[in-house]
Amino acid sequence: MTIYKAPLEDVRFILNDVIGASGLADMPDNKTVESVLGEAARFCEDVLLPLNVSGDFEGCSQDADGNVRVPKGFADAYADFCKGGWAGVSCGKECGGQGRPLLLNFIVSEMISGANMSFGLYPMLSHAAYKTIEKHASDELKKIYMPKLVEGTWTGTMCMTEAQAGSDLGLIRSMAEPLDDGSYKITGEKIMITAGDHDLAENIVHLVLARLPGALPGVRGISLFLVPKIFPDSGKRNAVRCSRLEDTTGIRASAVGAMAFDGAKGWLVGDAGKGVRCMFTMVNETRMMVGLQGIGVAEACYQNAAAYAKERVQMRSISGAKFPKQPADPILVHPDVRQKLLTMRSLTEGCRALALLAGREFDVSMRDADPKRRAKAADFVALMIPVVKAFGTDMGFDSANAALQIFGGHGYIRGNGIEQYLRDVRVAMIYEGTNGIQALDLVTRKMSQDYGRLLRSFVQPAVTFLAAEKDNKALANYRSVFLSAFNKFQMASLYVSTRGAVDPDEAGTGAADYLRILAYVALGFMWLKMARAAASKLAQGSAGTSFYEAKLRTADYFFSRMLPQVHAHYRALITGAKPIMDFPAEDF
Repeated sequence: MTIYKAPLEDVRFILNDVIGASGLADMPDNKTVESVLGEAARFCEDVLLPLNVSGDFEGCSQDADGNVRVPKGFADAYADFCKGGWAGVSCGKECGGQGRPLLLNFIVSEMISGANMSFGLYPMLSHAAYKTIEKHASDELKKIYMPKLVEGTWTGTMCMTEAQAGSDLGLIRSMAEPLDDGSYKITGEKIMITAGDHDLAENIVHLVLARLPGALPGVRGISLFLVPKIFPDSGKRNAVRCSRLEDTTGIRASAVGAMAFDGAKGWLVGDAGKGVRCMFTMVNETRMMVGLQGIGVAEACYQNAAAYAKERVQMRSISGAKFPKQPADPILVHPDVRQKLLTMRSLTEGCRALALLAGREFDVSMRDADPKRRAKAADFVALMIPVVKAFGTDMGFDSANAALQIFGGHGYIRGNGIEQYLRDVRVAMIYEGTNGIQALDLVTRKMSQDYGRLLRSFVQPAVTFLAAEKDNKALANYRSVFLSAFNKFQMASLYVSTRGAVDPDEAGTGAADYLRILAYVALGFMWLKMARAAASKLAQGSAGTSFYEAKLRTADYFFSRMLPQVHAHYRALITGAKPIMDFPAEDF
């Protein structure tokens, strides 16, 4: 049986001492935050975690009539989720939501993913659908659909992918034919649709990309349509069905299906031809959520691997027996096991801090009264979304892989729970834009905007922090390592921007390394902030000494063993495109 305890102490530390989240608009007081997160932790630990392995074994099923069923216990858990108001934490009060910052929703999402990633996909897509309808749909559609999505009694999907059109949305063939009553007849098939059909909710609201007759080719000719499974006014079924459940490697308790639209009735959302732009309201938020999936799974893997390493007795320490009265030492004494655990821990805590900072800025970009502050926050979010998504999910998969290795053969046996993490989190590196596409987006779109405007949203605060803390003795050793990596990041940025402008393949072949460089440096910045806060707490004699001491020891590991990897990625980056692009196709 796997374990999971929500990382409340670390979240509390980041919110209060590292990113200063209390000043956000509509952020509740600390006592209320503690209550909300404590209840979320209880739900994840007591309700969702026990369903994780059983849900994976049972999976979703489809009966002879095409109806999709979720695994045993999921419907009751989802009912509890809705009853607790979790579906509407950061939704508008006018629709029955709590109106809280997205940051709280992000934190809860990480916890849910750590306990039961499959379950978390149902509300994740619903919230994204709510936000898209809120921003782009007509008032009439908002009035009908938003309150039900907030209640959770209806759920949502995003229907983009087709067999011939994965990440290349310009290849979409689904059609939308105008009808006399102002609605549209939608025809086509979408595949790999998360929560496409299930028995958790009364209705499912599909947001579907399709082409109008005579539309322009490519993404400029794609529009977005709202297509309900059941018509709200009549209660009759629409002409949309799940043609099959996909036989997925992981997230098997998540209903992933192919959806057939056989002349289904739908309504236009936003302007014609602007569907991809509207859909990206969902994509930006869901990419953040997917990054948090990686972080949540990494946290669960670390907890399970650390507990196992303390209990599993195998061989003696290479420096001599540490527990001579036992037949062998716990595997925690072995350097390889310790290194894996510290890598998992330092990256998970660093990624969480970065994701929550990005989450705070996400809220600022939408809620702050100062338009200049909103614009700066939006720049930071745009820059960091591909980093949180790609690095967070890469790290989640690597952590699951390391945890399985620590468990050894027992980790490879299905039912012990560890291999499930590996299977579940693997898809997070693929959906919502593959991690390769995230890297390409970073170097070809984000870096080039207004001569590096987005980069300045990260560089300027880092430079200001370094100047302010130049005499902080607690950070002296960390600061020197960070400055070296920060310098390489700036050199890498110059290399990619100048060489990439001449030869796009230079940007493309260096994209993955550049994203890693930015990710490690961004995590280094967060570890500087966390080290400063922990050292300050220790100097003040605050309670929780062991937590702050462990935080500084983890910082030691990050700065000595992880951040220097920037230099290796820089060396790979500047080798350029030639070794990759000049390799003859016939030699592959």
